[in-house]
This record gives sequence, C-alpha cells and structure tokens, in this order.
Amino acid sequence: MKLNTKQQQQQWSPYLKKILPWAMFSLLPLALFRIYFYPLTNIDDDHHPIKPIITTIATFPSPSPKEKERVVIDECEYGNGKWVPDKRGPLYNGTSCGTIKDGQNCMSHGRPDTDYLYWRWKPNQDQCQIPRFDSLHFLSLHINKHLAFVGDSMARNQMESLLCMLSSYSTPNLIYSNGDDNKFRRWNFPSHNFTISIYWSPFLVKGIEKTESRNYNRLFLESVDEKWASDLDQIDTIILSVGHWFLHRAVYSYDGSVLGCHSCEGMNFTEIGFYDVFGKAIKTSIDAIIERQSKTRSYRSGFFDVIVTTFSPHHFEGEWDKLGACSKTMPFEEWEKKLEGMDFEMRESEMKEIRVGKMKIEEFGGSGKVRLEGVDVTKMALLRPDGHPGPYLYPNPFKDGVKERVQNDCVHWCMPGPIDTWNEILFEVIKRWQE
Repeated sequence: MKLNTKQQQQQWSPYLKKILPWAMFSLLPLALFRIYFYPLTNIDDDHHPIKPIITTIATFPSPSPKEKERVVIDECEYGNGKWVPDKRGPLYNGTSCGTIKDGQNCMSHGRPDTDYLYWRWKPNQDQCQIPRFDSLHFLSLHINKHLAFVGDSMARNQMESLLCMLSSYSTPNLIYSNGDDNKFRRWNFPSHNFTISIYWSPFLVKGIEKTESRNYNRLFLESVDEKWASDLDQIDTIILSVGHWFLHRAVYSYDGSVLGCHSCEGMNFTEIGFYDVFGKAIKTSIDAIIERQSKTRSYRSGFFDVIVTTFSPHHFEGEWDKLGACSKTMPFEEWEKKLEGMDFEMRESEMKEIRVGKMKIEEFGGSGKVRLEGVDVTKMALLRPDGHPGPYLYPNPFKDGVKERVQNDCVHWCMPGPIDTWNEILFEVIKRWQE
C-alpha cells in the first residue's frame, strides 16, 4: 500500500527530531572554523572590502615592554642616520678633563668656534634614537670589570673620550703607564672597581713599525699581537679600533712567506694593496679571541665581549700644513658626502669579518662565552669635517697672526666632540647584551 505525503512525514518525524539537534551541533564547529580563518566582510557599492564584521575569535597576550625593547634594539642600525642640532651641548668640559691628549683638547688650545659641540647623531630608524650618556648606569654595569681599547691612536682617542664622560661622575686613578708616549696605560674607578686600559697595537697582528733606517712597516698576518692578546684572561670587554696605519708603506708576510707589499716602489715585491690585508688582520684578531676564550672562558664567570669600532675617515683637503686643510665648521649633509672609495672598502672589510666571526662563535660552541658586535661609525665620522682639531693641534696657533702654513690634524677628533657619540653607541650595545 502506497503512503501519501502526510503519512510519510508522520512516519519519519520521530527520527528527524532525534537527528536534527546532532546535525546542528556538528555544523557549529565548521561554521566557527569558517569565521575564524575567513572573516565575513561587507562589500560597498564599488566592490571594495569594508572593515570585517568579525576579525577574530581568539585573543593573545601582548609582548612585555622588555620583549618589545629587545626586538627594537636588535633591529637598530646605528650607523645610518644624520647629524641634527642639539642645544644640550657636550657631555663634559674639555678644559677640566685631565685625561685628554693635549693635541685633541681644542677648547683649551683656543679654538674660537663652538658650533661643533652642538650636534647629535639621529639614526634613520625612529625607534632607535640614542639616549644621552648615563655615566652612573655605565659604571653600574661594569662593577669589578676590565674594559680594554686595543689599536692605534683612534682607539686612544675613543678611550680618552670614555674616560672624560665617566669622570663627570667618578674620578679615575691612573694605575699603570708604560711605553713611548704612554702607549700602554690603565685607570681604575675605585667607586666601582672598574678598570679601563689602552694597548697600542696599530695593526692588531704582529708587526714591526718603520724606523728611520727602514721606511716601511712589516706585518705578520698569521700571528696576533701578543702585547694585548696575552692579557685576554684579565679582560672582560675588548674594543678593537685600527685603520690608518694600514695606509702606510708596508711589507706583508704570512706563514713565513712574503705575500707582497703596499706602496713599495723600488722593492722586489708584488704590489697587493691593503684592503684584503686589513680584513685579514681583523680576521686573525677575532679568530684568536674566539679560539682562546671559547676554550678558557668556562673558568671565569660571564661573557667575553668583543666590539670592533669601524674605520673613521680623515678630512684633509689638500696638504696637511695648509691653513684650510680641514677648516669646515659645520657637518656635511647626507647628499654632500657619500660613503665610497677607500672609506667604503675599509668599512666593508671590517663588517665582513664581524659577520664571519659571529658564525665562528657558534661553530666553536662559544655562544655562551663570547659575544661580538660592530660599532659602525664610518658614515657618521665621514659627515663631520668640523670635528677635528685642525690647526688647534697646538695651543693658540694664530697668537702671532694668521699663517699660510700651519700643521693640521684632520684625523683625530676634538674632545668633547663627535667621537663621544662612538661611546654612546658602544653603551647601547653593552646595554642590549646585559638585558
């Protein structure tokens, strides 16, 4: 007997009442899945999506302030930026800081203009501005520590800048001095038992400096200079800073064989330039530190920190004894001076070895023992032709009238002056590591 439609509905009705709720419950997760991954949107008359009706069905905790700060610092490229006016002025008084080498004490030597003191470096990244240097904070992070600058006169220049910045809070005691022109010195801040040293090593590797009877330097690129490397077990942080001595006439050796030379007319050696040699010297130094500290650091607490200050260009315009050798009194704008040629190549040689060194730290298993970073100052130094002593290398050079010829220093930096920024960035690197 065939059932009519009404009879069929009555027959299936009990089953539908049982199945329908389960069907609804099974469809709910699918609907939520669709909404979560493909939010519903309204479409306006021009077929443009409007703000989603439902954007998410889950919430997640925001990063902590510490986590946010750490991410920002890791992404900072302090070497890219520009100089901007700063009414606050210098961090210390050049006439009262007793550790400045006489040739860089521009204020006491009678430099008449002061505009060079009122600039600060502004990185291109807005979230990476450099705070005003805090002497007490720096010292508090270096209790019972030893920080050493190693290199040429630029390392000394930066070291004396840091001493003056810290002296505004605590007076250091000179506890060691040795070598011609006091090339090896050491100070201690008794308030925090913090020690700062300077090691003269213009090549970082083993070298023999030129003399009156031999007008070229000798470099042995496979061997680190033990004058500083032998003291690594007494140091906690080392800042390497060299460059200008590699521009001088030199003969280069490696593993007992002469590789070639730079500017060696009249000598029976192959001219090979100095860019690769400069990079090799940085490499040998970093390798020696990583290898020695990765093996021995377990006997001491904390990390061994290595920082490379990149090449700082000079600003000679013509002859070194001409009145206008570096007479500018304002920074360059970015468009006025590009980082190129020798300055670019020297910086690239260093940055390459820093990158390679970081990989080697991991290979040696030293990620918990050694840290390596660069303080990239090349561009900011290039833009400051006004920051050198110039003729004020000596006191009051024009007291007897303006002279056509007078010795200029267009390599080193007035103190106070632009070089103080090198140490402000150094401090930012150290703070990042401490955090």
